[in-house]
Amino acid sequence: MDAYDRGMAIARDEILRARELIGSRLHRTPTLSCRSLGAHVFLKAELFQRTGSFKPRGMLVAFASLSPEQRSRGVVTWSAGNAAQGAALAAAQEGVACRVFMWRRANPTKVAATRAYGAEVDLEAEGPAQAHERLLAYVAKTGATFVHPFDDPALQAGHATLGLEVVEDVPDVHTVVVPVGGGGLIAGVASAVGCRVVGVEPEGAATLTAALAAGAPVPIEPRTMADGLGAPITGEGTLEIVRERVDEIVLVDEEEIAEGVRFLYGRAKLACEPAGAAAVAALLAGKVTSPAGAPVVAVVSGGNADLRSVAGILAGR
Repeated sequence: MDAYDRGMAIARDEILRARELIGSRLHRTPTLSCRSLGAHVFLKAELFQRTGSFKPRGMLVAFASLSPEQRSRGVVTWSAGNAAQGAALAAAQEGVACRVFMWRRANPTKVAATRAYGAEVDLEAEGPAQAHERLLAYVAKTGATFVHPFDDPALQAGHATLGLEVVEDVPDVHTVVVPVGGGGLIAGVASAVGCRVVGVEPEGAATLTAALAAGAPVPIEPRTMADGLGAPITGEGTLEIVRERVDEIVLVDEEEIAEGVRFLYGRAKLACEPAGAAAVAALLAGKVTSPAGAPVVAVVSGGNADLRSVAGILAGR
């Protein structure tokens, strides 16, 4: 069945346009076999992307879609850190001023990297919900242009380019397993592939699970070591795509995420962050299965870990 006959999705021509817009500005990340997980299991190593996560794919496309007038007002977004770095990189490449609203407990490695790419960082908020409120107040006061970190069609078209690479590298892929925070990545990937798509959320940040149960986005208070998956809410557009195009959402607990990190460091030699280990965590825990011999691709979505936190995970603390 054609990937674009399955219901609401980002259109194929928009995904192909996004790939052209990205061009050679980002890496084509490798899809690696992982026999330790199974003879037909592969890892999409997106932690090797520029900025250390998939986020620049969408941010470059979202920034490129802005009008000259929108660019002139400067761009703002809010983020735990990976979208912040993606926005900062895109802003630097497009010559646009960028301010990112994060929060006091944000990963210091991600904060430093965002500033190094040239963005201003606001850390006055106590958590993600308050950071979002500060952003909206700033937009109302200054007229700055808000680029949403996950619920934006142009951004999701950029993320969908990851899905194109998956099906090109593993043409007979049966299942793609995707970590879920706000849901922008899985919305994009599900729009680009014609196979089974499974999302993985932390039990303490089950944003999409709550939204699917309620039939609408539901605010939550995320509590998870996987800060990259700690979105406090999903978006209506994202939810619509997920409802139509994603086959299943599974939950992993904190110890399962930690085991995913330990596996990727020890067996796959991939220095991931906890958010990037969620898909592998679900496979290790037996929460995602597929028919014998059916290829499975797990997306390792990021590698921007706080080194002290990862040291504790690797030591079993």
